[in-house]
Amino acid sequence: MRKIPPGKKGAYKLFLKEIGELKKEGRKPTLLLHSCCAPCSSSVVEQLKSYFELTLYYFNPNIHPKKEYEIRMNENRWFAQEIMQVPFIEGEYNPRIWFKAVKGYENEPEGGKRCPICYRLRMEETVKKAKEWGFEYFTTTLSVSPHKNAEWINQIGLELEEIYGVRFLVADFKKAGGFQRSLELSREHNLYRQTYCGCVFSLRDRLKYEREKRAAEHS
Repeated sequence: MRKIPPGKKGAYKLFLKEIGELKKEGRKPTLLLHSCCAPCSSSVVEQLKSYFELTLYYFNPNIHPKKEYEIRMNENRWFAQEIMQVPFIEGEYNPRIWFKAVKGYENEPEGGKRCPICYRLRMEETVKKAKEWGFEYFTTTLSVSPHKNAEWINQIGLELEEIYGVRFLVADFKKAGGFQRSLELSREHNLYRQTYCGCVFSLRDRLKYEREKRAAEHS
């Protein structure tokens, strides 16, 4: 299995090396990009579309409730197709498979042991589709968020590459101003920015935080 160089910038260095090799070859391979939302996909698509033939794949059965899922999906579809001019595919929305995967981890805090299970579920479905549809690469927008663990994401991606035989694009998309650029693009295009990660447990924690904050302000 491929290894990521040590250090905080190891994944980013590997990404730059991969892009450099593609430039030398003078080709644009196909890449299936798992997207979690329009804001996170914005700077990632902007960065990658010069080097890859991109297709966005929206597979997020973790998002709760369904109304929130539809808002995020429709925003992502609009942004991909109308602004970025890249194909967009919606995966199946079946929260039951997500609840089954994270069973026993309901009380984990955001960023805890439940999160890599969620990453893997979404990334594994992406690589399965990439293999089925003949894509040369797959990756995910998840690492652009400062709240997501890029080390976990890349480790999962490399493990899936080994299993399915589709090359994973190692990256830490928040590096080199990637997250800040996503904020700029979100403001420029007035993108819907959610206030919680997406799952019912992150919503629970967010509402608890807001209640505690209001209580502290009025105490």
